[in-house]
Amino acid sequence: MPIHLVHLIVAIIAEVIATSALKASNGFTVLVPSIVVIVGYAIAFYFLALTLKVMPVGVTYAIWSGLGVVLVAMVGTVLYRQVPDVWAMLGIALIMAGVIVINLMSKTVTH
Repeated sequence: MPIHLVHLIVAIIAEVIATSALKASNGFTVLVPSIVVIVGYAIAFYFLALTLKVMPVGVTYAIWSGLGVVLVAMVGTVLYRQVPDVWAMLGIALIMAGVIVINLMSKTVTH
């Protein structure tokens, strides 16, 4: 697997962890989750910047944010019991379809 894709995966995972910790930080009033948020986003943006050395910004951001939305929704369901309704799941499925189309069909993705 090319290193820029590894960087993108790390960026996505760090962003999902940071975003998921936002709720637990209670508006940055709880120390440990607040630190997780800050460190997680720092890691996410660092690795996203490394990815952008190779991949186009629009495609990179579409993959990063799309997978982030899907994964954060899954984490929210498991950790916070925030189960999406049918319309939310349809929207998430469309986001997943978009990420798949970009990765399989777009010539702008550098593999």
